Amino acid sequence: MARYTGPKVRISRRLNVNIFENEKGSKALERRPFPPGQHGRTRRRGAGSEYLAQLQEKQKAKYIYGLLERQFRKTYEEANRLAGPTGENLLRLLEQRLDNIVYRAGWASTRPQARQFVNHGLINVNGKRVDIASFTVKKGMVISLSEKARNMIVIQHNIDVLDRSVIGWLETGDGGKQVTVRDLPQREHIDVPVREQLIVELYSK
Repeated sequence: MARYTGPKVRISRRLNVNIFENEKGSKALERRPFPPGQHGRTRRRGAGSEYLAQLQEKQKAKYIYGLLERQFRKTYEEANRLAGPTGENLLRLLEQRLDNIVYRAGWASTRPQARQFVNHGLINVNGKRVDIASFTVKKGMVISLSEKARNMIVIQHNIDVLDRSVIGWLETGDGGKQVTVRDLPQREHIDVPVREQLIVELYSK
């Protein structure tokens, strides 16, 4: 599965959000809270424009959840076909990705690390191994760590150290090594710094 492999700190500084949730990104934003490049400290052409704001919101969502443009567009089109507000549907579909569930469960420190765990076959869904990061979980599904994953130091370390509170639509079990999707995510459960309506406006042009 294709993924972004370019400079991560530059993306975070450009969008003024620690996109990849890493310590390096946090420190970079503290030291240099302005866009990268020779003219980063000065006002950029187009700054404050409606289009720029819409584009930046799309870029935030895309990079936070680890999608490339084509996959993100397909997810938006699927959200547009569903009943209800398109923006909320989009965020809901992104939240239901298997790699995001692994992150939300506290088994991975970042979404990129969660994606790696899924790709390496360390995650089971309803008792069966699933190694597709974009797999969409449904209500009632049980996501658990494989036997191999349960003995991995890095995952146990994340569970012990991160102490991440599991959001309301997930329910933990088996000593924190299993989560059940008890409901579909609602907007109030999604804490990503994205204004989804701007994404809808961008794609509606």
